[in-house]
Amino acid sequence: MPRMLDVSDDVRAEIGDEEADRLLAGENAPGSYDCTSCRTPGDSKQERTSTVLFVGDETAVLAFAHAGCLPSQVVQVTEEQLQGAVRSIGAAGEMAGADAAGAPHVTVPEQAVLGVTSGLVLVDGELHPALVVEPTSAIARPGTTGTGDAFLPLLVEQGFTPVTELASVPPVLHGWSVLLAVGQLHAVLQPSLNGGQPVAWWQAHQPLQVTESWRAAANKHQQALLFAAPVGSIGRQPREDLLRGALDRAAAHGRLVAAALPLAGT
Repeated sequence: MPRMLDVSDDVRAEIGDEEADRLLAGENAPGSYDCTSCRTPGDSKQERTSTVLFVGDETAVLAFAHAGCLPSQVVQVTEEQLQGAVRSIGAAGEMAGADAAGAPHVTVPEQAVLGVTSGLVLVDGELHPALVVEPTSAIARPGTTGTGDAFLPLLVEQGFTPVTELASVPPVLHGWSVLLAVGQLHAVLQPSLNGGQPVAWWQAHQPLQVTESWRAAANKHQQALLFAAPVGSIGRQPREDLLRGALDRAAAHGRLVAAALPLAGT
């Protein structure tokens, strides 16, 4: 049975046209799966599903995600990260040719991917456009092999402000910006290390649509609020009131940082 799969050009280039066509035809793709982003069940027979290929030095592992959580993409990881952070997702079948040593079970690595949710957040009596960022797993400090989560400390070092309650608009973080073009969200930009053009801290594989009310608020304020929390703090919230509740809980537990980022683009 054909699957509602998104296979990006990058993923197709890695796995080959024959394998990609088999996936789309439903020969090698699972029906049900655990989303590699939000960890909740999905069904590629009934909802749009992204193929996400994690590539190490010797191993490539294909995972699946709700299309609303992640676009289809190739994620480069180290072999150590890939081998040390995979877990089986049960009867998901096998992906032929995925492993240099043979045919592994399709597995979901814990390599972090940044999930981004847009929504309007009421702060000090006024609605502000917000982006909420939560990685899919713990973020280690570069150059370390520990199991701790350094996501928030790393952002604080970049200038983000710890938030204990959403009572006021966080300070503007100069040098960072939100790239919005033709009403679509393209990237979150950060300063370049060499002082050149800003570089993407997060970039959408395909431009993300935002609501008309979000765009209107962004145009009014000429900035967007970025909230970031460690994995497991926010989750996938289908409504803005639930998103706000999750933000309040994360803030109360000291698991939230924020900044106001100017708009770049139109």
